[in-house]
Amino acid sequence: MKKYALALAATVISLSTFAQKVEEEESGFNWNNVFVGGSLALGFGSGGYDGGTSFVIGANPEIGYSLAEWVDAGLAFNTIFNSIKYTDQTTYLRVKQTSFNYGVGVFTRLHVIRNFFLQVQPEYNWIAYKAQLLDQPGVPAQKQTVTAGSILVGAGYGQRIIGQSSFFTVLMFDLGTEKYSPYRDGYGTAVPIIRGGFNVYLGGRKKK
Repeated sequence: MKKYALALAATVISLSTFAQKVEEEESGFNWNNVFVGGSLALGFGSGGYDGGTSFVIGANPEIGYSLAEWVDAGLAFNTIFNSIKYTDQTTYLRVKQTSFNYGVGVFTRLHVIRNFFLQVQPEYNWIAYKAQLLDQPGVPAQKQTVTAGSILVGAGYGQRIIGQSSFFTVLMFDLGTEKYSPYRDGYGTAVPIIRGGFNVYLGGRKKK
């Protein structure tokens, strides 16, 4: 937990420092650069000799600031439902595991090429798990609440007009190694995360 808390803190401090420099250059805070919105998350995967599968769906509201034409930064929140089926490598019993999590993170989007961007988003999540043995339906389900960090990295496509609105689609993977990450399946393999969403700028006027 400490390393992800430090990563979040370091990112927030870096973004705050950079934002301050940009604001000074632009002579103050600009509401036209503030945006709110979010995305939907969809993930899926399969693998293993037993044909294990996984499915993820969620919502990701966010609030951010366009620091410059080429970079956005802000806070992201999430609620995610995850369902996986796999074979336990110790007992060799089939397991269905569902989870519900909520979390918070910070994101940075670098618009390196027109309509294309790179995104980095460290997160910290609280997850409630429920596991049921498919081969022994009479056995009570096991429940557990855990925490996990993740580092989502990926690339996306979208259109963005600072001061008006934007929409985007992004594909990301978790580069972290947390066992309970909501972005990994029962084998510990990173699940591809596809998010599509939109943002609206609070100022409502195109940046001049």
